[in-house]
Amino acid sequence: VQLQAYGGGLVQTGGSLRLSCAASGGTFSNYFMAWFRQVPGQEREFVARISWFGGNTYYQDSVKGRFTISKDNAKNAVHLQMNSLKPEDTAVYYCAAGRPIHSEKMNPRGYAYWGQGTLVTVSS
Repeated sequence: VQLQAYGGGLVQTGGSLRLSCAASGGTFSNYFMAWFRQVPGQEREFVARISWFGGNTYYQDSVKGRFTISKDNAKNAVHLQMNSLKPEDTAVYYCAAGRPIHSEKMNPRGYAYWGQGTLVTVSS
């Protein structure tokens, strides 16, 4: 399984970005796809996830109402639409795929496959 994340960049506070993650090399129908982010010196943090089969979504509280995770079955891709961006959203964003147990659905340990990361910088 390979994941390739792209779409990061520099944006001003209040702006928007759309991250994408292209998945290949596997069958993802029973997977969860997720986005995490990491600031240097800090732990990798859960942002959002979506179930590939049912499309159920879940978000970290700090991004609810601003970020939207979605999937494109035909293209085996997952997107993260980020609106109303804040400086505290600045991080390297990673897409991930896996079949986490319930207690690890927001834990990086629950995801076996990772993309390379894409940097999002929100200027104040």
